[in-house]
Amino acid sequence: MIDFRSDTVTKPTKAMRLAMMNAIVGDDVYGDDPTMNELEALGAVMTGFESSVFVPSGTMGNGLAIYTHTRRGDEIIVGTDSHIKKYEVGSSAVLSGVSYQLIEELNGMMPIEAIKQGIRGEDIHYPETSLICLENAHGSGVVLSLEYMEKVYKLAKKHGLMVHLDGARLFNAAVSLGVDAKEITKYTDSVTFCLSKGLASPVGSLLCGSKDFVRRARKGRKLLGGGMRQVGILGAAGIISLEKMTLRLHEDHENAQYLADKLNQIDEFEVDYDHLDINMVFVRSTYDFLKIKSYMLDHEVILGGYVEDYLRIAIHNDISISDINIFIELIHDYIKKIKTV
Repeated sequence: MIDFRSDTVTKPTKAMRLAMMNAIVGDDVYGDDPTMNELEALGAVMTGFESSVFVPSGTMGNGLAIYTHTRRGDEIIVGTDSHIKKYEVGSSAVLSGVSYQLIEELNGMMPIEAIKQGIRGEDIHYPETSLICLENAHGSGVVLSLEYMEKVYKLAKKHGLMVHLDGARLFNAAVSLGVDAKEITKYTDSVTFCLSKGLASPVGSLLCGSKDFVRRARKGRKLLGGGMRQVGILGAAGIISLEKMTLRLHEDHENAQYLADKLNQIDEFEVDYDHLDINMVFVRSTYDFLKIKSYMLDHEVILGGYVEDYLRIAIHNDISISDINIFIELIHDYIKKIKTV
C-alpha cells in the first residue's frame, strides 16, 4: 500500500530493526538503560537543552510539559488550531487542571498583540497566566519564523511566563528555515519532538528542557504510568532517527513540492501553496474526496483526512517519486472515468 495519510505511518528502517535487535538495555526507571541514556543525551544536545526524557508519544510529551510548567488553576495561552488544543483529548485540563486562553491563529501564528491581551493582569477574579504554547512546524504545514519565535519569547520573559514548543515536526521546521534545530528552540523553555513521524522510529518522542525541568517531568511520566523498563530497544531506533533521518527530511519536502506542482497542473485541483513549508500538501478539488479516497483504496493507495475543505497528503520516508507518479496517474484515470460516465 502507498500510504499518504500521515508521516506517522512510517515503518522503521532495516538499520533501525537491526539496531533494535542488538540494543544494549537496562532498566530505564532506574536510569541504567545505556541506549536510552545515549538517545536522551543526543536529543538534549541537538535541541540545545541540558536534558531530555523519552516519552511514548508527543501527546504525553506536551501534557508533561504543561504539567511541569504550571500549577492547577493556571491558564495557558494556546492557538485555536494548535494540536494541544484540538487533538490531545483535553489532556491538559484533565492532567494539569489548567484552562485555555485561546488565541485565533493567522497562518499558524498567534498575533503578538493578541498574546499580549491574553496575558492576565493582577485581579482576584483572574487565573494566573503561566505558559505560552507554540507549534513549529504547525500542523497546517506552516513554519513559524525565527523572528516571530523571538518576539513571543521576549514577551513571555517580560511577563515572567514560560514558553513550551510543540515541535512534533521540529526538524522539518529547521530544514524549511535552513537552520539548526537549536536556533528554533533557543526561544523556548521546553520542546517536545516526535521520533515516530518523519524520523521513522516506531515509537516515541523526546521532551527537552533544563535538568530541573526534566527531573520533575520524569516524575510526572512515572505518575502517568510512562516509566518504561528495557526501553533501549526503542532508543536504538531513536538514535538513528536523530543521526541519520534528520539529514534526509529535505527529500520529503522536495517530493511534496513535486506532488503539489503535479496536482496543481490538473484543472480540477488547487494546491494551497501558502501551507507548503514542509512535507505536507493541502489540496482541494471540484470532485468528491470521499469518492476519490474510495477509488484510491481500491488501487492500494491510502488517503487521509481533511482540514476544512482541503485534503492533506503527507510525504515521508516510505513515499518515493515513483509512488507519487502512480498516484498522479490514478488521479488522471479517475477523472477520465468520471468524465466518461
